[in-house]
Amino acid sequence: MTRFKVGHKLLFGLTLLAVGLGLLLALTAPPDAVQRTYARILYIHVPTAWLAFLAFGITALGSIGWRIRKNLWWDRLAASSAEIGVLFTGLALLTGAIWGRPVWGVFFDWADPRMASTAVMFLVYCGYLALRRFNVNPVVAANRASILGIVAVVQVPLVYFSVNLFRSLHQTQSIRPDGTTMAPPMLRALLVNLVAFNMIYFSLLLTRMILARVESEARATSPIAGTAVIAPKSQAAGGWGDA
Repeated sequence: MTRFKVGHKLLFGLTLLAVGLGLLLALTAPPDAVQRTYARILYIHVPTAWLAFLAFGITALGSIGWRIRKNLWWDRLAASSAEIGVLFTGLALLTGAIWGRPVWGVFFDWADPRMASTAVMFLVYCGYLALRRFNVNPVVAANRASILGIVAVVQVPLVYFSVNLFRSLHQTQSIRPDGTTMAPPMLRALLVNLVAFNMIYFSLLLTRMILARVESEARATSPIAGTAVIAPKSQAAGGWGDA
């Protein structure tokens, strides 16, 4: 346990260093030739969108692990990652809206396939989290949520490739197997921020899974609400008249 705590603190410290370096590079990178300083928000927008994909992929992995192993550790992995994924999807939508207003003239456009599909993905995973709360039995909740966790992950490639499949306000990927259209300082800043945000994700995931285990143990040891309540006898049975 001591090694685990040390590792957790070390990861947290390295994450802070990575975030600081990423912020420094983002602020000192040259402005975009077309969008000027507005483009700096990409150093937050792109990593948050990427983490949404990663988090929901881990949710699918945890859901599959639960279906195969029937171990609640896998379910905690799926649920914890989904919570973080919803957080980062919300941040991706928010930063996209802030970026889109000065560049495209709109905060949000349902006609844009990338925006619309991302918003739908956000709502689906909010529904996933809500579904988990419909049943206090952890096994039943895990069984139901795991199905949605596996099926819903098909949205990830749809969102990612939407700019290539449909006409969109978004440009196509700047980083491709055949090269990149980004200037080296901008690319370096983006990659460092991607690493930093990945470290944020894993720090949050580890912390949330620890809390989820504590919550699970607390539910297992606490009495079920209502078990100590004794229903009063009716007057016809003589219970109230004796008082």
